[in-house]
Amino acid sequence: MVTNALIADRDDFVAAHPEQHISLRGRRWGVTDLDGPDETLVLLPGTLGRGDVFWRVMRALKGRVRILACTYPATHDLAGWSDDLARLLDQRGVAQAHVLGSSLGGYFAQFFAGAHGDRCSSLIAANTLSSVDGIRTIRPYSLDLAKVPIAELRAGFAAGLTGWADAHPDQAELVDLLLGEANGRISARHLRARLLALKTAPAIPAIALPREQITVIEAADDPLIAPPMRDTVRSKLDPAITFRFSSGGHFPYVARADSYAAVLESWLGLAGPISNLAVKDVQIL
Repeated sequence: MVTNALIADRDDFVAAHPEQHISLRGRRWGVTDLDGPDETLVLLPGTLGRGDVFWRVMRALKGRVRILACTYPATHDLAGWSDDLARLLDQRGVAQAHVLGSSLGGYFAQFFAGAHGDRCSSLIAANTLSSVDGIRTIRPYSLDLAKVPIAELRAGFAAGLTGWADAHPDQAELVDLLLGEANGRISARHLRARLLALKTAPAIPAIALPREQITVIEAADDPLIAPPMRDTVRSKLDPAITFRFSSGGHFPYVARADSYAAVLESWLGLAGPISNLAVKDVQIL
């Protein structure tokens, strides 16, 4: 029997740090809460991830910063999610947090920073977009997401992921992990809700954070966030710093976890000034 080392490692982490299921304003969220001193880091996943998809980063930062890794409810009201996240911070006694979101989570993080900027120590927008204009013309968002057979949605994810694995055999285990998410670890109801959350997302409110509290993470080989989309994110957010991975695709927090953790250590002030960051596969812009 062939073992996927990434999945086994993730499962070991989850067994040691099980997700809590909580109700926030009537919606059922999942939260992995790792205690730490002083600063708090909120982690918001993309469509194909529960909060524990950040397990490698959480392990690297554990005990050095408090971490709240979130799994979304089976609803698609992004504004409601934003108010839920503020309630979560209230419940956990957190006045402000560094909010990192990747992909769908990156759009959500920007929305939260606009709607609840006073709760953000900083915004970390990763492998994401800043506008959903035109998204309804692109599959799977062009489909009737409430009615299309779940097998069709899952087949679409499988086609894209398998193509990536063929071109990047070093990430085959990561692709298998993501296929497991799409094929049932994330339920059909939750998968539809995540797609609908982006398809029906309201525009991001104006973000009043100073640029020194905003950073962008992107990957040069991200197959989902094309260069013009990355340019738009940077143009709209005007971040103090952009961290650009030379590789890692759409999931550098798994594919390049050590470098990703080093970037976050630098941004959070856990490892000296950012100018001292020396990671060979990350360019600072």
